[in-house]
Amino acid sequence: TDSAWDDVFQNVAGSGSIASGDDFDFDSINGDTPDLQSHLHWQLNLTPMSDLDRFISTSIIDAIDDRGYLTQSHAELLDGINNNLLDLGLETPIELDELLAVIHRIQQFDPVGVGAQDLRECLLIQLQQMPSETPFLEGAITIVDQYLDILGSHDYNLLRRRSGYKEQQLQGIISLITSLQPEPGAKVAINHAEYVVPDVMVRKVNNSWRVELNPDAAPKIRINQSYASLGKSVNASDSQFIKSHLQEAKWFLKSLESRNDTLLKVAGRICEIQQGFLEFGEEAMKPLVLAEIAEQVEMHESTISRVTTQKYIHTPRGIFELKYFFSSHVSTANGGEASSTAIRALIKKLIAAELPRNPLSDSKLTGLLEEQGIQVARRTVAKYRESMNIPPSNERKRLA
Repeated sequence: TDSAWDDVFQNVAGSGSIASGDDFDFDSINGDTPDLQSHLHWQLNLTPMSDLDRFISTSIIDAIDDRGYLTQSHAELLDGINNNLLDLGLETPIELDELLAVIHRIQQFDPVGVGAQDLRECLLIQLQQMPSETPFLEGAITIVDQYLDILGSHDYNLLRRRSGYKEQQLQGIISLITSLQPEPGAKVAINHAEYVVPDVMVRKVNNSWRVELNPDAAPKIRINQSYASLGKSVNASDSQFIKSHLQEAKWFLKSLESRNDTLLKVAGRICEIQQGFLEFGEEAMKPLVLAEIAEQVEMHESTISRVTTQKYIHTPRGIFELKYFFSSHVSTANGGEASSTAIRALIKKLIAAELPRNPLSDSKLTGLLEEQGIQVARRTVAKYRESMNIPPSNERKRLA
């Protein structure tokens, strides 16, 4: 962490560019993840918004680089979006405040801090999403907002004089700041793992589903009491050093415990909603969006996205990434909703049962779905079929 931040601060004090950082993160263990833009588009698809805001959001995400930063100024983004709208025949341009409102929504996505224009904004976004009771939070916001260049130059004497914070306070503030991600996009990297260890497990006990943490997946960490007790038997300077690091260790353990509690709470709620899948498979999957879980567990949507990305659950039907259980909804004839995952499963089932020499066209599949009360456009059926790598009916007929 220190070396990554040293690189960042050297550049902040000089050119203002962001250096590459490579921090260890418990949330990055295991699994294959998409690139940053795919991860952001996945969250966008699960976020309710108007068609215009979705169009603006897509343009914003396309302007975000792999580090998580906007590659265009707000003015350049605004001009580009309005030109694209004009090409589509929409002559009413959007205003800057409309663009900024949508950027703010994107900045609530995971990874936290994405969509910023510079390091200062990136760090402030991360700090502002922390719980208000976080130790040294107010001081960290002040230092990042007003004294980031001084912090980057490592002139701590000047930083103390300018900010008015005492040395012990400043140590806690700097520790909090260096725990942030200077390049949030780096957290979303392709990792070709040969296998995954599920973080949570769900099993049926006495006709009810029980969700529990996988004890083999969680790191086993504790404080060495021999070192902790040294703080009482050394001089004042060494004692302060030990106590400071002991407090950091306690915060780390508390954060790890909080992470596990959050994971268990979110996984439990997902399984409660998706009991149909656990019992009957994909065709019984219910539509589910991030906002629904976020509201029920009283957490931010970006937290839910982070908790469900690269986190795996072992079920009687196999091991799945938690984000697999989220999908958009499609209206049914009786006024209800069907999950896009369930519709894909149904399409796959219908195609599996078709006559090889008379395969079902997308139009025919649309009609069969409508007979079951699911009203979707033919192009939607085609999109779902293609997403499962199933060729069109004419190619399936040739293959037969």
